[in-house]
Amino acid sequence: MEQVLARLRAAAEATRLRLLAICAECELTVSEITQIIGQSQPRVSRHLKLLCEAGLLVRFREGTWVFYRTPHNSAGADLVRPILDLLPMDDETLSLDRARLDQVKVQREQIATEYFRANAKDWDRIRSLHVDEAVVEKALLDAVG
Repeated sequence: MEQVLARLRAAAEATRLRLLAICAECELTVSEITQIIGQSQPRVSRHLKLLCEAGLLVRFREGTWVFYRTPHNSAGADLVRPILDLLPMDDETLSLDRARLDQVKVQREQIATEYFRANAKDWDRIRSLHVDEAVVEKALLDAVG
């Protein structure tokens, strides 16, 4: 029961509810989150830390980036959806957050498109700098037995 109470306490704050709502939509970096909710990086990071400690968000690294999202399979995951279902869909703040999230997604797409356009002619050389796909596939197959 204490873990459930700790998770509920972690979610029981307006900014943290907003974070849960946007991180349930997609994986986001701290800089993207600050852009969406309009708060400082230290403040956002503190809220993210509390939500991660409660198991309501997960933090993972991909290259040099750190992303946050809601968990897929855990006790925290079982609580996130019912909490989010309680939020009013017509809430003005949440609607603004969703609109800003859409803008972030568009920006991501534009950045990716520009990157690939700029590097298309060198793509084979760039790929050769990374681990061979066959090696990665073999390692994955070996890992799963």
